Amino acid sequence: MKSYTKYLWFNTQKRRELIHITPVVEEAVKESGVKEGFCLVSAMHITAGVFVNDNESGLHQDIWEWLEKLAPYRRDYRHHLTGEDNGDAHLKSLLIHHEVILPITEGKLDLGPWQRIFYAEFDGQRRKRVIIKIIGE
Repeated sequence: MKSYTKYLWFNTQKRRELIHITPVVEEAVKESGVKEGFCLVSAMHITAGVFVNDNESGLHQDIWEWLEKLAPYRRDYRHHLTGEDNGDAHLKSLLIHHEVILPITEGKLDLGPWQRIFYAEFDGQRRKRVIIKIIGE
């Protein structure tokens, strides 16, 4: 069994940002040499997430609006008593989740026709990372 690890680093310009990372993950799969296995993509921070969905701008706006309805930015989160101001970012991360596991078949990500991988930043403007861990034969 082979194992391969790659780290991606992000320092977003905005506090909230969505970054399409499918091409980078596909390149990592290629670099790994794994033909059959799995690829884990995981945000290594508790105010970010990774998800799979369509790469369509209207849907992206819908996702941001949905997240803001469920976990709106507001000043009265108890977490803010610690000196932080990102309580909503923690909650948004819980909704999106921090990782995805993707199949690798015949040396390539085995995604559906519209599936793409995204890094979602909810409390950016500082350096954060994502791990790509590939395991297989």
